[in-house]
Amino acid sequence: MRKKETTSNKKKEDSTVKVRKVSSGPIRDKSRTMNKMIAAVGKVLQKNGYTALTAPNIAKVAGVDKKLVWTYFGGVDNLVEDYINQKDFFKSKANNSVQNLLNNPDKLTQYDINQLLQNQFDTLLKDRALQRIIHWEIGEYNEILRKIADAREDLGEHLFSKTIPFFENSSVDIRARLALVISGIYYLSLHAKNNGSKFCGIDINTEEGKDRIAQAIQELIFDAYEKASKEE
Repeated sequence: MRKKETTSNKKKEDSTVKVRKVSSGPIRDKSRTMNKMIAAVGKVLQKNGYTALTAPNIAKVAGVDKKLVWTYFGGVDNLVEDYINQKDFFKSKANNSVQNLLNNPDKLTQYDINQLLQNQFDTLLKDRALQRIIHWEIGEYNEILRKIADAREDLGEHLFSKTIPFFENSSVDIRARLALVISGIYYLSLHAKNNGSKFCGIDINTEEGKDRIAQAIQELIFDAYEKASKEE
């Protein structure tokens, strides 16, 4: 009888140990794997461009089975969309400057707008993956990028709602001005990092050149606010 009890007790202990092993990691492991796959999108994009964003390429860089692209994300498009949403300057959760402006109940000042654009300029010059995304967005039609661009515009409207009131009684078309400034930031950054040559005699790859563009951005924004205030 004692031997049977001992055997029975061992079985109970073994079963208890097995339960503890199984319960610990699946969710954490899945999250870790998904993050690796999202990061792999960026690595493929930076090294080989957007045409190389395929399930086999992404899975190879992430070190996982390509089937997980569909198991975890439902397909390559969803995986790429998750990555781009993390990188998009205006939509990224990591971008506290945008979130702070959205949460601010007051009108946006020239200082707010200037700082936002300076951050965008600095980020785009440094982030190779973001440069690739912008290049992709203007180079061809893609439903994912159109969806993200439309969402960015919606977010931009929230920022405009805090900016437009200041210019309502003036001749300043702040939308057109910001469109030119932001598109200029895009093009100058891409030109400097992909072509490497000067633009209008300014080398943005140098600190002196970068500072000149940053100063011009500030002057354009401040001049718009000053002109509007004089016309009130």
